[in-house]
Amino acid sequence: MRSDAMSAAATPYADLSPDLVLDAVDAAGFATDGRLLALASYENRVYQVGVEDGAPLVAKFYRPGRWSDAAIAEEHAFALELSDAELPVVAPLVIGRRTLLEHAGFRYALYPRRGGRAPELESADHLAWMGRLLARMHGVGARARFCERGSIDTDTFIRAAARAVLASGLLPDRLDGTYRARTDTLASIIDARFAAIEPTRIRLHGDCHGGNVLWTDTGPHFVDLDDARMGPAVQDLWMLAPSSRARDTLLEGYAEFRDFDFRELSVIEPLRIMRQVHWAGWVAARWHDPAFPRAFGYVGEARWWEQHLNDLAEAESHLVDD
Repeated sequence: MRSDAMSAAATPYADLSPDLVLDAVDAAGFATDGRLLALASYENRVYQVGVEDGAPLVAKFYRPGRWSDAAIAEEHAFALELSDAELPVVAPLVIGRRTLLEHAGFRYALYPRRGGRAPELESADHLAWMGRLLARMHGVGARARFCERGSIDTDTFIRAAARAVLASGLLPDRLDGTYRARTDTLASIIDARFAAIEPTRIRLHGDCHGGNVLWTDTGPHFVDLDDARMGPAVQDLWMLAPSSRARDTLLEGYAEFRDFDFRELSVIEPLRIMRQVHWAGWVAARWHDPAFPRAFGYVGEARWWEQHLNDLAEAESHLVDD
């Protein structure tokens, strides 16, 4: 790789200045008023932008090289389809028949700003409400398939993630063999668990945790479909249910609008492990971005990887005994 290309990969947002962000929103036809607030995001860069004589907008600048234009188009089309079905999803604005825009080499999308607070996942009413909404979302998700966005599977969430870790230099050399063997074993065990039930795969939110749900006086709404993929319905349920009782309440609401295949409960633990390995691979693959060492400095320490391997060994033991 040429040195200039390597520099661009290491600092993908180095040229994304406040002026460029405001210029991009102006170029989309909105008169900005100079107010700019960076919102929490590591994978992409997201800003609240003030607009003259109007409500603020949210501008999302996509990380270069992560998703293809076609994959982002599928995300946007799914969000709009959900919105058209009167589901509370924050969908991108359509500007000149397009949702994916480009300015100065950056791809971006604009969204209406929607505030809110975190859901109360201990509340039976909130959980049942979320269950009903997810059932309706999955009903829409089952109408078609993603072709460009991939699926929640071990190739992506374990094998590819492990390769990113092994290539990163973060993992101490003495742990390379153990990490490779342990992730290979986990992938094989989890593949067998999924093969045993062959769950139906539908279009999902994909990252449906409490941080991606905002609650207002009128109820919840979903944000951030950046991780939307094909997968089993239970993927959008398990992160919202902190206990088996909460899960039962969530599923009671879900059952009001859509049947749930209860065999999928057997892959909750595999999905949890897949998420752990995928997170490690995500951080390792992004370590060249200065924001990641600043936020996750502990991942650069040998003791973190030793604990991560211990967690994976414990997870393997539970899966084998289950």
